[in-house]
Amino acid sequence: MTDTKHRIKDDHLVSASLLEKIDKLREKNVGQHIPLPQLVVVGDQSSGKSSLLESLTGIPFPRDVELCTRYATQITQQRDEVSSVTVSITAGPFATDKHKAWVEGYQTDPLSPEDFRARFPKILREVNSRMGIRMGGEPESGYSSDEGEGFFGLLAKDGTGNRVFSDDVLKIEIRGPSVDYLTVIDVPGIFRTPTEGITTMDDMSLVRDMVTRYIKDKRTIILAVLPCNIDISNQEILTLAANYDPSGERTLGILTKPDLVTEPSGQAAVCNIVLGKRKQLTLGYYVVRSRGADQDDKDFARREEMFNKAPWNTLPRERVGVRALKERLAELLSDITGSAFPEIRNEIDEQLRQARRQLEQLGPSRQDDHEQRKYLSGIAGRFQAMVRQALEAQYSGNDAFGKNKLRLVTQVVSLAHVFDENFRENGLARRFELDPDAQTEHALPKQANMVAEKMQCMNLEKEVEDLKDIVCSGYSASGPQDGIMEWLKELHLGYRGMNLGSSSSSVWESAWTEQSCKWPDMSREFVSRVVLAIHGFIREALDHVCADRRVRNQLWSTVRSELLERYRAAMRAAEQLVAAEREGKPYTLDHRFNESRQRARGERMARRLKELGGHDARIDIKPAAFSIAQVRNVTVNKSNLDDVVEALHDDLHAYYDIARKRFVDSLVTQVVNYHLLFGPPEVTPLGVFSQDWVIGLKPHQLEAIAGEKPSTRDTRQALGRKIADLTAAREIVQ
Repeated sequence: MTDTKHRIKDDHLVSASLLEKIDKLREKNVGQHIPLPQLVVVGDQSSGKSSLLESLTGIPFPRDVELCTRYATQITQQRDEVSSVTVSITAGPFATDKHKAWVEGYQTDPLSPEDFRARFPKILREVNSRMGIRMGGEPESGYSSDEGEGFFGLLAKDGTGNRVFSDDVLKIEIRGPSVDYLTVIDVPGIFRTPTEGITTMDDMSLVRDMVTRYIKDKRTIILAVLPCNIDISNQEILTLAANYDPSGERTLGILTKPDLVTEPSGQAAVCNIVLGKRKQLTLGYYVVRSRGADQDDKDFARREEMFNKAPWNTLPRERVGVRALKERLAELLSDITGSAFPEIRNEIDEQLRQARRQLEQLGPSRQDDHEQRKYLSGIAGRFQAMVRQALEAQYSGNDAFGKNKLRLVTQVVSLAHVFDENFRENGLARRFELDPDAQTEHALPKQANMVAEKMQCMNLEKEVEDLKDIVCSGYSASGPQDGIMEWLKELHLGYRGMNLGSSSSSVWESAWTEQSCKWPDMSREFVSRVVLAIHGFIREALDHVCADRRVRNQLWSTVRSELLERYRAAMRAAEQLVAAEREGKPYTLDHRFNESRQRARGERMARRLKELGGHDARIDIKPAAFSIAQVRNVTVNKSNLDDVVEALHDDLHAYYDIARKRFVDSLVTQVVNYHLLFGPPEVTPLGVFSQDWVIGLKPHQLEAIAGEKPSTRDTRQALGRKIADLTAAREIVQ
């Protein structure tokens, strides 16, 4: 027997400790994140809820319609050596910081039970005033709507701007040596008819929503208060409870006002409900008699004597009376708390991890200039780091470079090699004869060529539309034509003057201009390809370094005009380079010019000598002996026109090869490298978005680019509050 007593005592202490922790969690508003074990009293305004609560707790709740419950009331009973009652307010889960400080600033000193009972109506009026509840007549003093408001406070207002209902919670803590541990929550009673000057049809919906918010959680025991004198089938609260507890496993029915049922048939019907013969609930029904509005303390003490008479004495004693109900409620609360506590601890940890992860995904706070500039500087720093890696082909260690668009310098090198090869083969208008370089210059391997072509095509999607006024695309140079000698002869005949033995300068310039006529389009196409590759890189890199789509779009919108201007500058530089080569006087100091044309003339002599020997001029033969006369005839027996045209051809060929190589190198070094890739930050498009650029932004520009949307700011604040609540909760449950 002694061991049993000790076990019961130990179980009570463990249960009381857990219940106290649950109450502390509720104070921290953890209930809005995680369902907490709780007993919630629900019912109509006329169901007898107030009398029931007075019977359970000894608190004299008023029946005055102006003082009826306009907010949830949490009543906590705890064992203590000294009897006392303390009243305070817990701000609602959606309260602003200002409102929270305002309402939670209210707390009474510990009162004796007698003083509390005497002062309770006044306390309720003080609480209503602190919450901003208007009870009738003029608004109560002491509250300003500027103090902040909760979710229901925003909605439930009358014409004066004062609240009719609040989601703040009135907390009443009762302590004493004979007090059994119990916590119940009372919510406003459901009503169907508005009270003129006090409640409206909208208030009916608000109360229903508030009740729903409390009973929907899986760890809530619904205490449905039902008056015996009304048909249970007509009780809306049972229908509402069934919506969230369809099996009835966590709904307990409490039948009140049995003294108002005088007909035997009505009493029998109530007994059948208690016995589980009608409208069954897993937790069953209890029948209690509470004090009426006109009963004094003496009548109150004898209120349950009626259960000793028929037909009530036929009911199980554990289902009748306030004491039996109170014991059952304490047992239920203890059971659900004990079973749910390990899960609550795990859920707190999991939600805390999720909230921190969500907050991290939002990035750093961007509330003011300093935070916004710091945030953008971080993005710019990461972007420039990617630029350096892309230009140095340092792709390892960063998974982002698995995308071809980010392998920028590799793309550009491939484009340059393809351009050089294509330019060598197709850049001239007409094919030269006796091309000594045809066998010495080699095309790119076919596989490399295919890779480069793939890199060209991959950027011609959305980038072309963005740059349609700057770049060109789709140009394909055809191969050179044959018949260059006939063309040069016609050109010479069309421009010849009275100069002997050579072509005029106008013939030379016309021939050069015509032979290089493809250079503008081919160079424009090549630079366009590079611009598109850079443009695609910048887009992709920004996507990688800036997770916030809105910031990324604003950032792109801000730098876009400068990017386009720098692309235009590069295209102009390419055009100037082409103009310098084609429109100026053809001239070179390169010693290879004389070497090339002398080699061409020697090649002509060699071919004619082969022909004199009866050999194919295209086939190399062993050295042969030729007479001086034969050699003389090779150089003498030639018309003046042929000699001039051949000289023009050889000179043009020698100069074209030098100019072509010079032009390709200049296009790559001066336009691509300087203007687009490796030039100063104030020149290249890759240098537009930098930390220096961020430093130069004005406050309104910072706000436009990096300022948080109101929804993001609200989300951040809500996550901050949630993390604070859950962090405090974690300390409580340890």
